[in-house]
Amino acid sequence: MGAVERSQWTADEVDDTAAKAFLAEYGDRAEHLPPVAIVIAAYNEQGVIGSVVDALPATICGLSTAAVVVSDGSRDGTVTEGREHHALVADVPVNRGQGAALRLGYRLAREGGAQYIVTTDADGQYNPAEMERVLAPVVAGDADFVTGSRKLGSQETRDPVRRLGTWVFATTITVLTGTHITDSSFGLRAMRAGVTGEVRLEQPQYQSAELLIAVLARGFRVIEVPATIHKRQVGHSKKGHNAIYGLHYAGVVTGTWWRERRRRGPVAPAAPAQPAPNQHAGEQRG
Repeated sequence: MGAVERSQWTADEVDDTAAKAFLAEYGDRAEHLPPVAIVIAAYNEQGVIGSVVDALPATICGLSTAAVVVSDGSRDGTVTEGREHHALVADVPVNRGQGAALRLGYRLAREGGAQYIVTTDADGQYNPAEMERVLAPVVAGDADFVTGSRKLGSQETRDPVRRLGTWVFATTITVLTGTHITDSSFGLRAMRAGVTGEVRLEQPQYQSAELLIAVLARGFRVIEVPATIHKRQVGHSKKGHNAIYGLHYAGVVTGTWWRERRRRGPVAPAAPAQPAPNQHAGEQRG
């Protein structure tokens, strides 16, 4: 199928084709995933995806894990490198965006029988040792969705625009949803696998905001925990210029909020996002 023809595929057609190919390649491994699927969206991450996969824990909260990498139209050796490092790789032929790749990854995890989903980025900016902290409240039954927060934890970036943007968007979502949020765009998250099938996800990019607002709107229990974001060591960011990124992200925030606000049917009140149980205030760093 040529590039022009592929570009005319619908989102569902791309997902269905990639899911079928994934199942055909991995068979029983894809159909019977361990309890925790670590989902990673990757685009042209040759040279780093292997080390990211190698650093993932074999167990989290005492549960076995599997790495599910969705290559979002990569044109380098991302797919080969991911496979060589024993990840289950879904090779999507077109580049659609991180949000679309994660949506497919959630589907593969659910259909493979995973009970929980943890997400991290392909660039190595998140600490895999913190996955235990992020997943623990979900496994314990204290939350449906947990996101890390650089505001409660720490960040190595010194970019004042990015720092301001993090605060602005967290404050905006707090105002719009009535739930206190400190970080709306952190990539290290954990959730019950079923949650991803109960929310509407359609954004090809900037899905962190869409997912967060959607789970809050549907009354799922949301918790934030302290976490760290490191500087990217290899390659370069795919987010683009700060101004362009900010405009698109703002559009996703307001568009998702309006969509969920107009959604018909009763909505249970969203539980306030809060630190995980037994997380002492003194352990939270501003």
